[in-house]
Amino acid sequence: MAATLNAILRQSLLIPSPAMTEEQLPDQRGKVHMITGGYSGIGYELAKMLYARNATVFLAGRDVTKAKRAIQQIQAEQKTNTLGKLEYVYLELADLRSIKSSVEDFLCRTDRLDILVNNAGVMVPPLGSCTKQGHELQMGVNCLGPFLLTQLLLPILGKSAANSPAGSVRIIWTGSVATELGRLTELFSDEGKPATAIDDQAQNYVLSKSANVLLAAEAARRYGESNGLVSVAVNPGNLNTRLQRHMTWWQYTVARLLLFPAFLGAYTQLYAGWSDDISVANNNGSYIWPWGRIGCLQKDLEEAVRPGPEERPSLAAKFWSWCDESVSEYM
Repeated sequence: MAATLNAILRQSLLIPSPAMTEEQLPDQRGKVHMITGGYSGIGYELAKMLYARNATVFLAGRDVTKAKRAIQQIQAEQKTNTLGKLEYVYLELADLRSIKSSVEDFLCRTDRLDILVNNAGVMVPPLGSCTKQGHELQMGVNCLGPFLLTQLLLPILGKSAANSPAGSVRIIWTGSVATELGRLTELFSDEGKPATAIDDQAQNYVLSKSANVLLAAEAARRYGESNGLVSVAVNPGNLNTRLQRHMTWWQYTVARLLLFPAFLGAYTQLYAGWSDDISVANNNGSYIWPWGRIGCLQKDLEEAVRPGPEERPSLAAKFWSWCDESVSEYM
């Protein structure tokens, strides 16, 4: 209990100054990045920073009106000249069947991808909320959708890595301080299948965020040395964004006392995606704490991502296999 409380405090209140801000961000000329949910909250703030540094940024999401409004606002607020570009690509993470066509649209418009930021998410929606394929909504939007998107983008990520500085092409998965609150024995079966709760959306949120930590570590193991890719998970921080939209008014009233501005969460992502502290050989698969520092996992998560022998695969490997099976018909 003491260790859990200490970890939560270090990620929620006792937070050092940002390790990397837009001032340290190198020129992104010629770089292409995709941010899911990039037209609001953390994604919006990150898109602003990248656009100002001459990047081409694809804002991926399901609401074209909000995306166009965000693009116009970012461009209007840009105070200096930039060679950056902002583009929208339709993406519905709650419908696995639609994701391949979104990727095909993206691939028709660019020949590279440097950073994939799996940023979009949902938290504690109404009980019974499901994806088009019948998965619990948080597992679908926070994990399965990003997993399929990442798999479909793997060829262009690998191609970009082959023609880029080592360790500069990366995949970012979004975790949460909520991972400190779950016990993996209650969240996953021995076979790695998620144990979705029927009547507890908070537990399902913890499940989905713990699952993203597993996916980040397993992607690093599978694609680090072989494809030259970096994969990390981030706890962006406790932030005032639309993620809290499903809370009751009293839950939000209490929560907002502990929430920080969204741009600080973008600094966490900035560190994960662009810091030289992380490479294929160093800190690949790591977990990033606010506002940009190498963090540590709770004990059972640390054990779950540790590679095991072929006859006894890790929980991360088992969950990866479950995800693979769940999305296989949509590849």
